[in-house]
Amino acid sequence: MVSERNSPYFRAVLGSIPPYRPGRAVVGPDGRSVKLSSNESPYGPLPSVLAAVAAAATELNRYPDAGATDLIAALARRFAVPEEHVAVGAGSVGLLQQLLEAVGEPGAEVCYAWRSFEAYPLLAELAGVTSVRVPLRDETHDLDALAAAVTGRTRMVLVCNPNNPTGTAVREAELVEFLDRVPEHVLVVLDEAYREYVRDPGVPDGLTLYRDRPNVAVLRTFSKAYGLAALRVGFLVGHPHVTEAVRKTLVPFAVNHVAQAAAVASLAAEDELLERVAATVKERDRVRDALLADGWTVPPTEANFVWLRLGAETVEFAAACEAAGVAVRPFPGEGARVSIGAPEENDAFLAVASAHPTRGPR
Repeated sequence: MVSERNSPYFRAVLGSIPPYRPGRAVVGPDGRSVKLSSNESPYGPLPSVLAAVAAAATELNRYPDAGATDLIAALARRFAVPEEHVAVGAGSVGLLQQLLEAVGEPGAEVCYAWRSFEAYPLLAELAGVTSVRVPLRDETHDLDALAAAVTGRTRMVLVCNPNNPTGTAVREAELVEFLDRVPEHVLVVLDEAYREYVRDPGVPDGLTLYRDRPNVAVLRTFSKAYGLAALRVGFLVGHPHVTEAVRKTLVPFAVNHVAQAAAVASLAAEDELLERVAATVKERDRVRDALLADGWTVPPTEANFVWLRLGAETVEFAAACEAAGVAVRPFPGEGARVSIGAPEENDAFLAVASAHPTRGPR
Protein backbone atom coordinates (compact mmCIF):
# COMPACT_ATOMS: atom_id res chain seq x y z
CA MET A 1 0.00 0.00 0.00
CA VAL A 2 1.39 3.40 -1.02
CA SER A 3 1.69 5.95 1.75
CA GLU A 4 0.47 9.48 1.03
CA ARG A 5 3.62 10.73 2.73
CA ASN A 6 5.61 9.33 -0.16
CA SER A 7 3.32 10.76 -2.86
CA PRO A 8 4.32 13.71 -5.05
CA TYR A 9 3.67 17.16 -3.60
CA PHE A 10 1.02 19.29 -5.30
CA ARG A 11 -0.18 22.82 -4.66
CA ALA A 12 -2.33 23.01 -1.54
CA VAL A 13 -5.00 25.01 -3.40
CA LEU A 14 -5.89 21.94 -5.46
CA GLY A 15 -7.53 20.43 -2.41
CA SER A 16 -10.15 23.18 -2.36
CA ILE A 17 -10.86 23.43 -6.09
CA PRO A 18 -13.73 21.32 -7.38
CA PRO A 19 -13.49 20.14 -10.98
CA TYR A 20 -15.47 22.02 -13.60
CA ARG A 21 -18.88 20.40 -14.01
CA PRO A 22 -20.11 20.24 -17.60
CA GLY A 23 -23.81 20.12 -18.31
CA ARG A 24 -25.27 16.64 -17.88
CA ALA A 25 -27.37 14.59 -20.26
CA VAL A 26 -30.19 12.54 -18.71
CA VAL A 27 -32.58 9.90 -19.98
CA GLY A 28 -36.23 9.77 -18.94
CA PRO A 29 -38.28 6.63 -18.30
CA ASP A 30 -39.58 6.70 -21.88
CA GLY A 31 -36.04 6.92 -23.28
CA ARG A 32 -36.33 10.62 -24.05
CA SER A 33 -33.17 12.70 -23.57
CA VAL A 34 -33.37 16.48 -23.84
CA LYS A 35 -30.13 18.25 -22.98
CA LEU A 36 -30.75 21.89 -22.06
CA SER A 37 -27.87 22.16 -19.62
CA SER A 38 -24.87 23.37 -21.66
CA ASN A 39 -26.03 26.36 -23.77
CA GLU A 40 -25.18 24.45 -26.94
CA SER A 41 -26.60 25.23 -30.36
CA PRO A 42 -29.33 22.72 -31.22
CA TYR A 43 -28.15 22.75 -34.83
CA GLY A 44 -25.43 20.60 -36.37
CA PRO A 45 -22.67 22.01 -38.59
CA LEU A 46 -23.56 23.46 -41.97
CA PRO A 47 -22.62 21.37 -45.03
CA SER A 48 -19.87 23.81 -46.00
CA VAL A 49 -18.37 23.59 -42.51
CA LEU A 50 -18.53 19.79 -42.57
CA ALA A 51 -16.74 19.81 -45.92
CA ALA A 52 -13.97 21.99 -44.47
CA VAL A 53 -13.67 19.65 -41.47
CA ALA A 54 -13.46 16.60 -43.73
CA ALA A 55 -10.73 18.20 -45.83
CA ALA A 56 -8.75 19.23 -42.76
CA ALA A 57 -9.09 15.71 -41.32
CA THR A 58 -6.96 14.34 -44.17
CA GLU A 59 -4.00 16.24 -42.70
CA LEU A 60 -4.15 15.02 -39.11
CA ASN A 61 -0.56 13.80 -39.36
CA ARG A 62 0.62 17.42 -39.52
CA TYR A 63 0.83 19.97 -36.73
CA PRO A 64 -1.60 22.88 -37.04
CA ASP A 65 -0.53 26.39 -37.89
CA ALA A 66 0.62 27.60 -34.47
CA GLY A 67 -0.12 31.18 -35.44
CA ALA A 68 -3.63 30.40 -36.75
CA THR A 69 -2.76 32.70 -39.65
CA ASP A 70 -5.81 32.07 -41.83
CA LEU A 71 -8.23 32.26 -38.92
CA ILE A 72 -6.78 35.47 -37.52
CA ALA A 73 -6.87 37.06 -40.98
CA ALA A 74 -10.50 36.01 -41.43
CA LEU A 75 -11.46 37.38 -38.01
CA ALA A 76 -9.68 40.68 -38.69
CA ARG A 77 -11.59 41.06 -41.97
CA ARG A 78 -14.91 40.10 -40.43
CA PHE A 79 -14.68 42.55 -37.53
CA ALA A 80 -12.67 45.28 -39.27
CA VAL A 81 -9.79 45.25 -36.81
CA PRO A 82 -6.02 44.95 -37.35
CA GLU A 83 -4.68 41.41 -37.31
CA GLU A 84 -2.34 42.29 -34.45
CA HIS A 85 -5.46 43.02 -32.37
CA VAL A 86 -6.65 39.39 -32.63
CA ALA A 87 -5.56 36.32 -30.64
CA VAL A 88 -7.08 32.85 -30.53
CA GLY A 89 -7.33 30.12 -27.92
CA ALA A 90 -9.09 26.88 -27.00
CA GLY A 91 -12.49 28.52 -26.58
CA SER A 92 -13.05 31.79 -24.77
CA VAL A 93 -12.47 29.94 -21.49
CA GLY A 94 -9.00 28.95 -22.74
CA LEU A 95 -8.26 32.58 -23.49
CA LEU A 96 -9.50 33.55 -20.03
CA GLN A 97 -7.02 31.10 -18.52
CA GLN A 98 -4.28 32.65 -20.65
CA LEU A 99 -5.22 36.13 -19.44
CA LEU A 100 -5.20 35.08 -15.79
CA GLU A 101 -1.79 33.50 -16.23
CA ALA A 102 -0.60 36.75 -17.80
CA VAL A 103 -1.71 38.90 -14.84
CA GLY A 104 -1.37 36.36 -12.04
CA GLU A 105 1.20 36.93 -9.31
CA PRO A 106 1.11 36.82 -5.50
CA GLY A 107 -1.35 39.36 -4.15
CA ALA A 108 -3.05 40.04 -7.49
CA GLU A 109 -6.85 40.26 -7.55
CA VAL A 110 -9.50 39.76 -10.21
CA CYS A 111 -12.98 41.26 -9.75
CA TYR A 112 -16.19 39.90 -11.23
CA ALA A 113 -19.92 39.71 -10.58
CA TRP A 114 -21.37 36.71 -8.80
CA ARG A 115 -23.11 34.68 -9.77
CA SER A 116 -21.50 34.66 -13.19
CA PHE A 117 -19.63 32.11 -15.31
CA GLU A 118 -18.67 29.35 -12.90
CA ALA A 119 -15.21 28.87 -14.44
CA TYR A 120 -14.10 32.30 -13.20
CA PRO A 121 -13.25 31.32 -9.61
CA LEU A 122 -11.72 27.97 -10.65
CA LEU A 123 -9.37 29.52 -13.17
CA ALA A 124 -8.49 32.40 -10.86
CA GLU A 125 -7.44 30.06 -8.05
CA LEU A 126 -5.41 27.91 -10.42
CA ALA A 127 -3.60 31.04 -11.61
CA GLY A 128 -2.87 32.07 -8.01
CA VAL A 129 -5.11 35.14 -8.30
CA THR A 130 -7.47 36.20 -5.51
CA SER A 131 -11.13 36.44 -6.54
CA VAL A 132 -13.20 39.43 -5.47
CA ARG A 133 -16.86 38.56 -6.06
CA VAL A 134 -19.40 41.37 -6.30
CA PRO A 135 -23.05 40.29 -5.83
CA LEU A 136 -25.49 40.78 -8.66
CA ARG A 137 -28.26 43.32 -8.26
CA ASP A 138 -31.61 42.35 -9.77
CA GLU A 139 -29.93 39.41 -11.53
CA THR A 140 -27.47 41.68 -13.37
CA HIS A 141 -24.10 43.34 -12.86
CA ASP A 142 -23.91 46.04 -10.20
CA LEU A 143 -21.32 48.11 -12.03
CA ASP A 144 -21.11 50.76 -9.30
CA ALA A 145 -20.20 48.10 -6.74
CA LEU A 146 -17.86 46.42 -9.22
CA ALA A 147 -15.99 49.68 -9.80
CA ALA A 148 -15.80 50.28 -6.05
CA ALA A 149 -14.25 46.83 -5.57
CA VAL A 150 -11.20 47.77 -7.67
CA THR A 151 -8.14 48.37 -5.49
CA GLY A 152 -4.42 48.78 -5.99
CA ARG A 153 -4.18 44.97 -6.07
CA THR A 154 -6.69 44.57 -8.91
CA ARG A 155 -5.15 43.34 -12.16
CA MET A 156 -8.28 42.39 -14.10
CA VAL A 157 -12.05 42.90 -14.06
CA LEU A 158 -14.44 40.54 -15.84
CA VAL A 159 -17.79 41.71 -17.20
CA CYS A 160 -19.86 38.86 -18.62
CA ASN A 161 -22.32 40.55 -20.97
CA PRO A 162 -24.86 38.96 -21.40
CA ASN A 163 -24.29 37.34 -18.05
CA ASN A 164 -24.10 33.58 -17.65
CA PRO A 165 -26.26 32.13 -16.05
CA THR A 166 -28.87 34.90 -15.67
CA GLY A 167 -28.96 36.11 -19.31
CA THR A 168 -29.21 39.76 -18.27
CA ALA A 169 -27.12 42.43 -19.98
CA VAL A 170 -25.77 45.84 -19.03
CA ARG A 171 -26.48 48.77 -21.31
CA GLU A 172 -24.07 51.09 -23.07
CA ALA A 173 -24.29 54.24 -20.95
CA GLU A 174 -23.68 52.40 -17.67
CA LEU A 175 -20.89 50.29 -19.15
CA VAL A 176 -19.11 53.34 -20.60
CA GLU A 177 -19.40 55.11 -17.24
CA PHE A 178 -17.95 52.02 -15.56
CA LEU A 179 -15.04 51.82 -17.99
CA ASP A 180 -14.27 55.48 -17.35
CA ARG A 181 -13.97 54.73 -13.63
CA VAL A 182 -11.56 51.80 -13.94
CA PRO A 183 -7.87 52.78 -13.72
CA GLU A 184 -6.00 52.48 -17.01
CA HIS A 185 -3.58 49.88 -15.65
CA VAL A 186 -6.44 47.47 -14.84
CA LEU A 187 -7.46 45.18 -17.70
CA VAL A 188 -11.22 45.01 -18.28
CA VAL A 189 -12.33 41.88 -20.13
CA LEU A 190 -15.76 41.97 -21.75
CA ASP A 191 -16.81 38.33 -21.94
CA GLU A 192 -19.24 38.30 -24.86
CA ALA A 193 -19.71 34.57 -25.44
CA TYR A 194 -23.40 35.17 -26.23
CA ARG A 195 -23.12 38.40 -28.21
CA GLU A 196 -24.75 36.98 -31.35
CA TYR A 197 -28.03 36.43 -29.46
CA VAL A 198 -28.35 40.05 -28.29
CA ARG A 199 -31.35 41.91 -29.71
CA ASP A 200 -31.63 44.87 -27.33
CA PRO A 201 -30.08 47.83 -29.22
CA GLY A 202 -29.10 49.37 -25.91
CA VAL A 203 -26.62 46.57 -25.18
CA PRO A 204 -23.22 47.64 -26.51
CA ASP A 205 -20.94 45.69 -28.79
CA GLY A 206 -17.60 45.49 -26.99
CA LEU A 207 -15.75 45.75 -30.27
CA THR A 208 -16.95 49.36 -30.58
CA LEU A 209 -15.77 50.17 -27.06
CA TYR A 210 -12.29 48.66 -27.01
CA ARG A 211 -10.84 50.68 -29.90
CA ASP A 212 -9.86 53.79 -27.94
CA ARG A 213 -9.40 51.98 -24.63
CA PRO A 214 -6.04 50.16 -24.39
CA ASN A 215 -7.12 48.42 -21.16
CA VAL A 216 -10.24 46.82 -22.66
CA ALA A 217 -10.33 43.43 -24.39
CA VAL A 218 -13.24 41.42 -25.77
CA LEU A 219 -13.73 37.64 -25.63
CA ARG A 220 -15.87 35.77 -28.17
CA THR A 221 -16.36 32.09 -28.95
CA PHE A 222 -17.29 29.78 -31.81
CA SER A 223 -18.87 27.35 -29.33
CA LYS A 224 -22.35 28.84 -29.08
CA ALA A 225 -23.84 30.68 -32.06
CA TYR A 226 -21.38 29.11 -34.50
CA GLY A 227 -22.14 25.61 -33.24
CA LEU A 228 -18.52 24.44 -32.82
CA ALA A 229 -18.57 23.60 -29.10
CA ALA A 230 -16.80 20.27 -29.65
CA LEU A 231 -13.83 21.86 -31.44
CA ARG A 232 -12.83 24.46 -28.82
CA VAL A 233 -11.96 27.69 -30.57
CA GLY A 234 -12.41 31.22 -29.33
CA PHE A 235 -10.86 34.60 -29.97
CA LEU A 236 -9.87 37.80 -28.21
CA VAL A 237 -9.83 41.30 -29.64
CA GLY A 238 -7.67 43.83 -27.85
CA HIS A 239 -4.72 46.14 -28.28
CA PRO A 240 -1.33 44.64 -29.22
CA HIS A 241 0.09 44.67 -25.70
CA VAL A 242 -2.85 42.48 -24.61
CA THR A 243 -2.76 40.07 -27.56
CA GLU A 244 1.00 39.70 -27.21
CA ALA A 245 0.63 38.69 -23.56
CA VAL A 246 -2.10 36.21 -24.49
CA ARG A 247 0.05 34.62 -27.19
CA LYS A 248 2.88 34.13 -24.71
CA THR A 249 0.63 32.10 -22.41
CA LEU A 250 -0.94 30.00 -25.18
CA VAL A 251 -0.18 26.28 -25.03
CA PRO A 252 1.47 25.48 -28.39
CA PHE A 253 -1.04 24.19 -30.97
CA ALA A 254 -3.95 24.70 -28.55
CA VAL A 255 -6.26 25.51 -31.46
CA ASN A 256 -6.06 22.45 -33.65
CA HIS A 257 -6.07 22.25 -37.43
CA VAL A 258 -9.64 21.00 -37.75
CA ALA A 259 -10.92 23.72 -35.40
CA GLN A 260 -9.18 26.43 -37.42
CA ALA A 261 -10.63 25.14 -40.68
CA ALA A 262 -14.14 24.89 -39.22
CA ALA A 263 -13.96 28.40 -37.77
CA VAL A 264 -12.82 29.94 -41.06
CA ALA A 265 -15.61 28.09 -42.91
CA SER A 266 -18.14 29.24 -40.30
CA LEU A 267 -17.20 32.87 -40.83
CA ALA A 268 -17.66 32.40 -44.58
CA ALA A 269 -21.12 30.90 -43.95
CA GLU A 270 -22.12 33.44 -41.32
CA ASP A 271 -25.32 34.54 -43.04
CA GLU A 272 -26.67 30.97 -42.86
CA LEU A 273 -25.52 30.59 -39.28
CA LEU A 274 -27.17 33.81 -38.18
CA GLU A 275 -30.48 32.56 -39.57
CA ARG A 276 -30.16 29.75 -37.05
CA VAL A 277 -29.36 32.25 -34.32
CA ALA A 278 -32.52 34.18 -35.24
CA ALA A 279 -34.53 30.96 -34.90
CA THR A 280 -33.04 30.37 -31.45
CA VAL A 281 -33.87 33.93 -30.40
CA LYS A 282 -37.45 33.41 -31.55
CA GLU A 283 -37.65 30.24 -29.46
CA ARG A 284 -36.05 32.02 -26.51
CA ASP A 285 -38.77 34.65 -26.57
CA ARG A 286 -41.47 32.00 -26.93
CA VAL A 287 -40.15 30.03 -23.95
CA ARG A 288 -39.86 33.10 -21.74
CA ASP A 289 -43.33 34.35 -22.71
CA ALA A 290 -44.81 30.92 -21.89
CA LEU A 291 -43.09 30.85 -18.52
CA LEU A 292 -44.25 34.37 -17.67
CA ALA A 293 -47.80 33.50 -18.67
CA ASP A 294 -47.60 30.47 -16.39
CA GLY A 295 -46.65 32.59 -13.38
CA TRP A 296 -42.87 32.21 -13.37
CA THR A 297 -40.55 35.14 -12.74
CA VAL A 298 -37.98 35.17 -15.56
CA PRO A 299 -35.57 38.08 -16.04
CA PRO A 300 -35.14 39.48 -19.54
CA THR A 301 -32.47 37.49 -21.36
CA GLU A 302 -30.18 38.37 -24.25
CA ALA A 303 -28.51 34.96 -24.38
CA ASN A 304 -29.57 31.49 -25.58
CA PHE A 305 -31.00 30.47 -22.21
CA VAL A 306 -33.43 31.55 -19.52
CA TRP A 307 -32.88 31.80 -15.77
CA LEU A 308 -35.32 30.65 -13.12
CA ARG A 309 -34.70 32.02 -9.63
CA LEU A 310 -35.73 29.02 -7.51
CA GLY A 311 -33.78 29.37 -4.29
CA ALA A 312 -34.17 26.35 -2.04
CA GLU A 313 -36.42 24.67 -4.63
CA THR A 314 -33.69 24.49 -7.28
CA VAL A 315 -32.61 20.89 -6.72
CA GLU A 316 -36.20 19.66 -6.52
CA PHE A 317 -37.08 21.36 -9.79
CA ALA A 318 -33.98 19.99 -11.56
CA ALA A 319 -34.91 16.50 -10.32
CA ALA A 320 -38.44 16.89 -11.74
CA CYS A 321 -36.94 17.87 -15.08
CA GLU A 322 -34.55 14.92 -14.97
CA ALA A 323 -37.38 12.52 -14.24
CA ALA A 324 -38.97 13.67 -17.48
CA GLY A 325 -35.73 13.23 -19.42
CA VAL A 326 -34.92 16.96 -19.51
CA ALA A 327 -31.51 18.12 -18.28
CA VAL A 328 -31.22 21.69 -16.98
CA ARG A 329 -28.32 23.35 -15.16
CA PRO A 330 -29.08 23.75 -11.44
CA PHE A 331 -27.15 26.04 -9.10
CA PRO A 332 -28.29 24.72 -5.70
CA GLY A 333 -29.86 27.35 -3.49
CA GLU A 334 -30.00 29.88 -6.31
CA GLY A 335 -31.72 28.83 -9.52
CA ALA A 336 -31.67 26.88 -12.76
CA ARG A 337 -30.37 27.88 -16.16
CA VAL A 338 -32.27 26.37 -19.07
CA SER A 339 -30.75 26.43 -22.54
CA ILE A 340 -32.90 27.02 -25.59
CA GLY A 341 -33.05 23.94 -27.77
CA ALA A 342 -35.14 22.82 -30.71
CA PRO A 343 -38.89 23.61 -30.46
CA GLU A 344 -39.85 20.09 -29.39
CA GLU A 345 -37.13 20.11 -26.72
CA ASN A 346 -38.36 23.42 -25.39
CA ASP A 347 -41.91 22.07 -25.33
CA ALA A 348 -40.73 19.14 -23.21
CA PHE A 349 -39.22 21.56 -20.70
CA LEU A 350 -42.28 23.82 -20.66
CA ALA A 351 -44.47 20.81 -19.89
CA VAL A 352 -42.39 20.07 -16.78
CA ALA A 353 -42.38 23.72 -15.72
CA SER A 354 -46.14 24.02 -16.16
CA ALA A 355 -46.74 20.91 -14.04
CA HIS A 356 -44.38 21.99 -11.24
CA PRO A 357 -46.37 22.93 -8.11
CA THR A 358 -44.42 26.08 -7.27
CA ARG A 359 -42.94 28.96 -9.25
CA GLY A 360 -39.91 29.72 -7.10
CA PRO A 361 -39.50 32.34 -4.37
CA ARG A 362 -41.43 35.57 -4.69
